[in-house]
Parts: sequence; C-alpha cells; structure tokens
Amino acid sequence: MNHGDAGPGRARPITVRVPVEPVEAAVEADAVDAVARIGNLVVRGPLFGVAAQDDGDGAAWRVIVAVTLGCPQQARDSLNSRLWFRAKDDADGPDERRALLAAVTRLETERVDELAVAGTRFRIVRAEEYAAVGSRGAMEGPRPTDPEPLVPDWSRASRGPEVDDGLVLDPEAPVTPTQVAEQLALRDLCYTGDRFPKDVRVDSRRALDLYPDILLLPPSFTVVERSTNSWAPVSGPHSTAHSARRSLDFALTWTWPRMRGLIPMDAAMDVDARTETEGDGAAARQAGDLAEYARAATALRAGRVNRLKFQGTVYQIARTRRLLRWGPDGPEGPRPSDVNSQDPVRLHPLLDVDGRIVSHD
Repeated sequence: MNHGDAGPGRARPITVRVPVEPVEAAVEADAVDAVARIGNLVVRGPLFGVAAQDDGDGAAWRVIVAVTLGCPQQARDSLNSRLWFRAKDDADGPDERRALLAAVTRLETERVDELAVAGTRFRIVRAEEYAAVGSRGAMEGPRPTDPEPLVPDWSRASRGPEVDDGLVLDPEAPVTPTQVAEQLALRDLCYTGDRFPKDVRVDSRRALDLYPDILLLPPSFTVVERSTNSWAPVSGPHSTAHSARRSLDFALTWTWPRMRGLIPMDAAMDVDARTETEGDGAAARQAGDLAEYARAATALRAGRVNRLKFQGTVYQIARTRRLLRWGPDGPEGPRPSDVNSQDPVRLHPLLDVDGRIVSHD
C-alpha cells in the first residue's frame, strides 16, 4: 500500500471543529501524542457491513450491520436475515411484506449490493481496516482516553456496546484537526505492488476517483498474537478494549482448554481432589495445565492489561481503525475484485403474504 501522489479533488469540503469541552480536548491531545509514537500504518484489508438511508436523511446513512465482516456475501446474508425477520414480524401489511420478500428472494439468488425497499435504501458498504505500528514493530494499544469501565466486569454474561451500534455516517459532520490530518494522509491510499493481483490494483486506483472522500469509523479493539514477522488477529473486533480483554479471558478460561482436550476450568478443583485420593498422574498433569491457564487469566484481570505472554506467545490488545470511502452518491460498496467466500443461498423458510411460514408437508 502507499499514499500515492496528489489525488483527485475532494467532492465535499471538510468542516473543522476545534474541541473545547474538556473531555473532547483531552481526546484530541491524546490523538496528537499518538501521532508522535506511530512509525507506520499497516493495512489488513477490507471489511464489509450494511448501511441504510431513509427519505429525509440527506447525505447521511445509518449502519445497521457492523462493518466488521470478512467478505461481501456475509453482509448480504445479514441483510437477507434482517429483511426476512422484518417481513415475518414487523411488516406494515401485505404490500410491504411482498416488497420485503421480493428483496429476500433476490438476495437468495443474486449478489446484490444495493436494494430499495419500502422507502429505504440498503447498501453493502466496504471499509479498509488498518492499524498504527510503532518504531519497534508493536501495534498501537488502547489510548488513555479510550473508554474503560470504572469497575471491570469479567462475568461471561456481561455484554458491552456492540461495534458500530447506532453509528451514523455523515460526510458533512464536523471533524477535529487530528481527524482532518488522518483523512488527508489516507485519501490517496491504494493497493500497489506485484503482490496484489492486477484487478485489485485497478479497482483500488479507480476508487480514488469514484470515492474521493474519507470517513473515519470509530476505533475498534482486537486481540492479536505475535507471529514470526507480524501480528495475527485472535478475536474479532470489539467496541472497547475491555471487551477485547474479556474475549481473551474467555479463551483462557473456557475455549482453549476445551480445544486442547483439557478438563473444563470449573472442574480443576475436582481434579486436584481426585489426584490426592487416586494418585491419577494424568489428572494431575491436566490440573497443572489448567492452573497455568488460570494464572494467565488472573494476570489479565489484574488491571488494564494490554499485553500478556502465555506459553511463549505474546498477546496484545490492539487498537484497530477503519476508513470508508465516500462518493457523490454515498459510501463505497464492494469492488469487483473483492472475494466472496460463499454463494447466495436461501437462509430461512418461505413466508406467505400474512407472514406465516409455508409448510412443505
């Protein structure tokens, strides 16, 4: 990837807003400090979601499926399900239900990137995920002003805010000076080099002309692990650093022990008791292995821990970012060269005009 030379003219002027409220001013100062620590930006690739626009929304679009999915078809399938359940449970009469089900039928058989249904436009949208890397190769972690709970909740039932929940994409919204600088730095970002297929490079360059504006989506947080020469994601994106930590805690206390054939964590005390009475060497080894997982989880819960070494692997809470390109008609959709991991399929049973499931018996 590179930033290219001077690119095409920007379709919309940028309105700059200087933060004066104390919290906003602290966030802006934190962003300025972060720029000084950044060595490079690394781009991981595209992510996809769904946005909607109603009559009267002006230039703004609402994100209704988080822009976190790995391929366009996953976003289309998510839209398919939303429209199907709306037809089943919330349609305003048979006419709207027919329109919704017609859209569902198209999504079951076609790779549709935009639909208009009952006065709403739906679009599959595309963003690039990237992260800042310091001079020593470490990915940027959470910033001091990123949201954190006053009292961390580690319970498995706890749920934080979802990524992009309630997010409105508004190209006319004022942005801060550091956001302007980031937008300008990324406006000509495109795929270059022979390691990218020709069609990917052509589409990337064309996007600079068709979608000259940049919108920055809210940061997300991901658990990554250090490999030989890079960082690889362990979890999907989360809206807060603590949610990402909680996902790592769940991996340590639930997922990984089961994947590796160990006794569940909540049975570790029983294993210890059996080893005393039965002298079970295998159970004792399992108890020792589980204790190692428990110690790692305890270390993670000690505070706002953003870096953990476990069994020779370094795990880090990384602050990832996304940019979405914008043109005269709104946000960029999938490119012809974007790869779909699956084909369109029927996801739900047929419905009749009254919203009842059609039985084939």
